[in-house]
Amino acid sequence: MANIVLNDVRKKYGNIDAIKGISLDIADGEFLVLVGPSGCGKSTLLRMIAGLESITGGEISIGGRVVNTLEPSERDIAMVFQNYALYPHMTVRQNLAYGLKNRNTPQAEIDRRISDAAKALEIETFLERKPRQLSGGQRQRVAMGRAIVREPAAFLFDEPLSNLDAKLRVQMRVEIKRLQKSLQTTSVYVTHDQMEAMTLADRLVVLNSGVIEQVGTPIELYEKPATTFVATFIGSPSMNLLPSLSSSAWSLAPDINLPQGSATLGIRPEDLHVADGDGATEAFRADVKVAAVELVGAESYVHGHLTDGQPIIFRVAGRSRILMDDIVPVAASRQALHLFDEAGRRKDA
Repeated sequence: MANIVLNDVRKKYGNIDAIKGISLDIADGEFLVLVGPSGCGKSTLLRMIAGLESITGGEISIGGRVVNTLEPSERDIAMVFQNYALYPHMTVRQNLAYGLKNRNTPQAEIDRRISDAAKALEIETFLERKPRQLSGGQRQRVAMGRAIVREPAAFLFDEPLSNLDAKLRVQMRVEIKRLQKSLQTTSVYVTHDQMEAMTLADRLVVLNSGVIEQVGTPIELYEKPATTFVATFIGSPSMNLLPSLSSSAWSLAPDINLPQGSATLGIRPEDLHVADGDGATEAFRADVKVAAVELVGAESYVHGHLTDGQPIIFRVAGRSRILMDDIVPVAASRQALHLFDEAGRRKDA
């Protein structure tokens, strides 16, 4: 196990700055998730840690050792890819053993590591099968097993679940989290799926256009997003963002002041509720004209517009009786309000 430190790491492709000076300290045994939209630089950053991409500037160290010029095989890391990268002509056992044999690991040690990994991943009955005889989930378990038997200082995961269906992704998320906690190996995980990121991470790093927008625990990013970008990227459905220019369509408690300039008010859909009474204790109120009601099992999401046409979503429990074209008054408490300045940076409410 080892900590990973990035110090002002940069990557340029010609005149394009893909990574714009990222500094990050990943603790020994931590599960850190890099998340962001396509093209934000998360996979590039992971590949630079792995040594699969050269760095243009800065420094990367693993376990206190600077690895800028080291080959991937010299960095004591193991990487799990989304395409499994298994040898089709080899059995599962042979796939697991291949890297160890190349390092001249004694056969008894190879057998022990394979046995331990197979037991942890519940693939003991698959060891003599070939990859074509396995399901997608089973192949991904083998790919993870190949990383585990290395007993590396760190695991690197590059969107390993993106090829699986929704049910399998949930199962594998649970499995990956359980294994990482058991092995206590430093792990860096890349995904564009914010739900995957929220459920797996000890800490999240939200990337946008090659820079870090925010670092923190999943609950910190959810409850106190530092920017409007983070506010809309973390959480599903996204946070409602209401520009101050539309403030004629909603009202705030008299003692709440929006930041100067083109401020933005943010409210998560689950923090809005159908208003009742005189609203004396409510910090936000608005009327919503309903456009659609989306039933998602134990709750419904109501999509609509404010009187000025600004879109808004709110959540109601169970099967809603709200109908299209209804005018519904909604409200939110003071604690539910997020205020952002004209640069999209968080301000205290």
